[in-house]
Amino acid sequence: MLHWGEMGSKWGISRTVGQIHALLYFSPKPLPADEITETLGIARSHVSNSLKELQSWGVVKNVHILGERREHFESVKDVWKLFEALLDERKKREVDPTLAALRSVGVEMTSDPEISKETRKRWENMLEFFETMEKFHTQVRKMPLESRIKLVKLGSKLSALLG
Repeated sequence: MLHWGEMGSKWGISRTVGQIHALLYFSPKPLPADEITETLGIARSHVSNSLKELQSWGVVKNVHILGERREHFESVKDVWKLFEALLDERKKREVDPTLAALRSVGVEMTSDPEISKETRKRWENMLEFFETMEKFHTQVRKMPLESRIKLVKLGSKLSALLG
């Protein structure tokens, strides 16, 4: 849990969010917020805010336990689905705004005579890269999960084939 928290801070989320996610991922059963608070020794408000953030990322959900009034939480347990949810959210938060900015700058790039050819070319390369990756992501996400897993596992064979 400590390592996941440290990794979380490198991914742009707080250490607490990472630790809560690790606890929920490795827990054999859904946990209520007060048990998360007690286990990790962190403030209840931090737990509540962190759970909301994890839910917004699509990696944690509420679970209703028969006979319990308290909300319980669990992580997505399938590591492939978990990784894809994280990738999708990173794309939404980082790639999509960058692509939008690159596209909006395009009008200025093509109409401003003071912008050098080298700068225009670098912008074109960057825009093409982001558009290509966005199209690839969209195409891959349309594939069934089993096919996406096969694609990833086929990577080393493709690498050898392509040289």
